[in-house]
Amino acid sequence: MENSRRKFIKQSAVFAAATYAGTMGMSAKSYGRIIGANDRVRVGVVGFSDRFKDTLLPSFLNHNKELNFDIVGLSDLWNYRRDLGIAHLKEKFGHDIKACRNNDELYTMKDLDAVIISTADFQHALHTIEAVKANCDAYVEKPFAETMDDAKAALKAVKATDRIVQIGSQRRSGENYANAAKYIQDGKFGPITAVDLVWNVNQPGRWRRPDLVAKLKEDDIDWKRFLLNRPSEAFDPRKYLEYRLFWPYSSGMPGQWMSHQIDTVHWFTNLKHPRSVVANGGIYTWKDGRRNWDSMVAVFDYGQPNSEDGFQVTFTSRMQNSVGDVGEVYYSNGGELNLITNKVSPKGGLKEKEAAAMGLKANLLPEFDLSKSEIKAATGANMGGDLLTSGHMRNWMECIRSRKTPNGPVEAGYSHSIANIMTNAAVRTGAKAVFDESKQEVIANGKVFKY
Repeated sequence: MENSRRKFIKQSAVFAAATYAGTMGMSAKSYGRIIGANDRVRVGVVGFSDRFKDTLLPSFLNHNKELNFDIVGLSDLWNYRRDLGIAHLKEKFGHDIKACRNNDELYTMKDLDAVIISTADFQHALHTIEAVKANCDAYVEKPFAETMDDAKAALKAVKATDRIVQIGSQRRSGENYANAAKYIQDGKFGPITAVDLVWNVNQPGRWRRPDLVAKLKEDDIDWKRFLLNRPSEAFDPRKYLEYRLFWPYSSGMPGQWMSHQIDTVHWFTNLKHPRSVVANGGIYTWKDGRRNWDSMVAVFDYGQPNSEDGFQVTFTSRMQNSVGDVGEVYYSNGGELNLITNKVSPKGGLKEKEAAAMGLKANLLPEFDLSKSEIKAATGANMGGDLLTSGHMRNWMECIRSRKTPNGPVEAGYSHSIANIMTNAAVRTGAKAVFDESKQEVIANGKVFKY
């Protein structure tokens, strides 16, 4: 019964109706009448985080009724947030939600088909492994992994199954980004000469949770289970709730922000990782006990191995002045492709006078609008969540039914993890970080980078 049900939900209702009717001699209309609760995809929640509550859940709710998805269980180590999550989900779905103290309890649920994972950064890869081993599809927040050991193990686990895993790099479901990828891959942009990535805020409270920290007591959670494979460390509510500030539970800026933007570099160019990274970072302003930086700069070399061709990517980020905000700009000899304005323009391109000085011709890109067609209403326009995440969530839900590869496959998460780990290695060792393809390891100062 279980295997037949799982097989059944792999197809959409329409597809199932058409194929079954054709083989069994039934009309699609008559078969459609029996598609109901048995076709429902039952989803569990791994971690009642702010990200889940404020963005992932509203995005899910944009599509769940149409696609016949339901949330049936929630796992959270902390009883306080577990209770909040259960109450919130009961209100949204109008039925009981199973409360689970940990993922072991969640995966004992009968007929659980999929999970949404939004736990601490260092847990994502390991929780993905748990999900696919439990025969569940998974939507996994980024960063995918913060160490190569975790990244390799999770990639191997996913590839050994037929599970649908969507990495939460929602730019991959944005029409403007898809248009940019096609524009570059079609050769219209010309060779990329440089990429500038920027992510600046002025938020002393970013990633801080002082009110929650004051509530959390060691007896409230399973601290050892929280640590998973990280080195043993005394209980600290800040590391549990403000993990983005503390290595090795998070790399901070690279994992939280850069992973989104560096993923577009990999996508647009079909390159899997940088050739090398040099970087620097420090805690210059917000001296609140954090281990991760409040300002950093990384410079990447990208290109084919052993090739003289390539380009540089810079990522700059600071938390104490927001000038520059968020930016993603690609440059070629003919102009720029700007993913904030969604315009391709001849800005900075080779003009006639400068070209003539060297016997060359002007090289100026024509204007092009990357957002010339609107994202479909089905992605959740004017509804909960943001358009990119809503579209990305829908893509995952549709792929659970069609069994097609989602927009953010596990390989994308593996690749952005390599870039993140190289950046972390470069800052923490002061050395140029490279990637050993044969060993699938990040190397700095001639040594494999670990903690």
